[in-house]
Amino acid sequence: MNSKTLLAIAAFAAIASSAARADDITIDATPFQSTRTRAEVQADLFQYKKAGVNPWSTSYNQLAQFKSVKSRDQVQAEYRAERQAVAALTSEDSGSAYLTQLAATRTVGTTLAGTPANPQ
Repeated sequence: MNSKTLLAIAAFAAIASSAARADDITIDATPFQSTRTRAEVQADLFQYKKAGVNPWSTSYNQLAQFKSVKSRDQVQAEYRAERQAVAALTSEDSGSAYLTQLAATRTVGTTLAGTPANPQ
């Protein structure tokens, strides 16, 4: 073996032996303070059991009782309206060109950092 190979192996071994190690476990010493009483929690559990629902079950469908207030056409129209803005903000320039065009159309005098681009 020549000296360059031996030196390369020694350097690799030194780097490999100094690998990153995980830190110790961090124990949170903050005491837990519940915002509800034991009776309130038990009352909730009783209501779930009475309704035949177990929100901690893996088969629990939380959207089973969901009723939308918008029609499918309204949701699709909103999606189409926002699609161009989302595509522009996630484009290669991270939306710089889109935000510049948007700022040019605004009639506000001063724009401060952190001001929403499209306040509603």
